[in-house]
Amino acid sequence: MDLEKFLQNPKTAYLAQSYKALLEQESSTEQMIESDPSLAELAYSELEGLKEQKEALMKQMQEIVFEEEKEEEFPNEIILEVRAGAGGEEASIFAEDLAHMYTRYAENQGWSVSPIDESRSAVGGYKEASFEIRGRDVYKQLRFETGVHRVQRIPATEKMGRVHTSTATVAVLPVRKKTSIEIKPSDLEIETSRSGGAGGQNVNKVETAVRIIHKPTGIDVRSTSQRSQLKNREAAMSILIAKLERMKEEEEAAKYSADRKSQVGTADRSEKIRTYNILQDRITDHRIKQSWHNIEKILAGGLEPIVEAMEGFDGTSVNSGDSDE
Repeated sequence: MDLEKFLQNPKTAYLAQSYKALLEQESSTEQMIESDPSLAELAYSELEGLKEQKEALMKQMQEIVFEEEKEEEFPNEIILEVRAGAGGEEASIFAEDLAHMYTRYAENQGWSVSPIDESRSAVGGYKEASFEIRGRDVYKQLRFETGVHRVQRIPATEKMGRVHTSTATVAVLPVRKKTSIEIKPSDLEIETSRSGGAGGQNVNKVETAVRIIHKPTGIDVRSTSQRSQLKNREAAMSILIAKLERMKEEEEAAKYSADRKSQVGTADRSEKIRTYNILQDRITDHRIKQSWHNIEKILAGGLEPIVEAMEGFDGTSVNSGDSDE
């Protein structure tokens, strides 16, 4: 047993101190038995009680560490990014449809959703948008959503009734409490500007919006929704670290590229993962070759059937998402 590990963990330190005190009490009782055998019966009864207390404390500490390790693998906080892809203005409308689907699903789960940044197109859809979502099992449930989503439908502006195909890219970035990413201040270029949009008079007079460019990789992140520059800077740094971790994971996965094509969970943002065929009322996930109907309900946040189906796969029995259905 590594008691020192529990003593150094803030979440188990108090319990570990109690465990340590029980060890000392146990040692003292054993010495008492040696020095005065007449007290042995009473002492052995006390030792039994100490043993039970130690076991209970150890169980508590192990459960806390297990939960921590589980949260490290599946954090309870993510950055969700949605970007319009091919298809012009229709792609931006689809990107906003997807953003609403995820944020409504999150709200239905009781998770908190906070917008970080958004850029709108001429018709009002999202060129790109990012959100912070916090809640139990958020990454575990949404981790398979990363990739290219495709929609086939007749746009409201289409007078000839032709079906258009457009795409949007989704990225689900886990925000982990522990990170091995080291960022040198000299690697960052930080810009501030006035935030646009709603928020009162102050929002356009004070430079609260923050943009951070990571010079070695060219990664560019923004946060505009917070009321203070400090909060926006913190949010932007959180996104940057999450993106750098994702890049590191993808580089590691690329080392095993032969296996990567068959993995659900390692899809990158260039892989087409799902098609939303509005006319046929069908959503198809190309990785697990499964379809669902009632698109209207799903886009309104009823994502449960898809989430459950994706969680039911262990990530080994899918194709690379190249089906053109």
